[in-house]
Amino acid sequence: FAYALAYIFIFAHTTQPLRSEGDKVAFRDPFRKQLRPGWSWIRGHETHSRMTDEALEIRLEPGNMWGRSNDARNVLVRDIPKDCMEACEIEVTVFNQPAEQYEQVDLVWYYNDSYQVKIGQELVDGQLSIVMGREENDHTRTIAIIPLNEFEVSLKLNMMGGEIQGSFKKKGSNTWIVAGKTDLPVHGTSRITIQCYQGPSEVERWAQIRDFSISRAPIDIP
Repeated sequence: FAYALAYIFIFAHTTQPLRSEGDKVAFRDPFRKQLRPGWSWIRGHETHSRMTDEALEIRLEPGNMWGRSNDARNVLVRDIPKDCMEACEIEVTVFNQPAEQYEQVDLVWYYNDSYQVKIGQELVDGQLSIVMGREENDHTRTIAIIPLNEFEVSLKLNMMGGEIQGSFKKKGSNTWIVAGKTDLPVHGTSRITIQCYQGPSEVERWAQIRDFSISRAPIDIP
């Protein structure tokens, strides 16, 4: 009897229940009808963002975050949960039909306007593309430009330790395609932002953003 009790005690203290997929998600916002608490705006422009039953919509305005300009409006920002700071995965789905050079919608690992890593959908020299880039002290480096043939795309950032990897997934696909990876331009506290900029001033074009999540599950970066 004593042996059985000891076995039960040891088993209970040396095994852990398997986490379900839902347990790995630290935060989720489908971006439908209203923003969940914890979001804020950098250089907010209230009339140029709106919620619908299907998505958050942000108007593409003139402005930039790549290099020294740092004047894009309606940068949506939130803190990263503390238990996700060492290893996490961030995902979002975007839809945009850019027509201006460098018009873009980005998922961004963000320290401030001058220190960040982005992956996004962007128009480059007439070609819709996935673009990944790194910025440190306003000095920019393009990591990848990959042709894209669809206006809707899912974006993902995987962070582990001092590295971050950007990936994308086409509509209807279950396969993530790695765009690139880089070291983090660490500068203070990291946050996550969604950035939409380099749009026209005279024409209204609205990006749609939905299904945002932050996962606490460790992600290996090859």
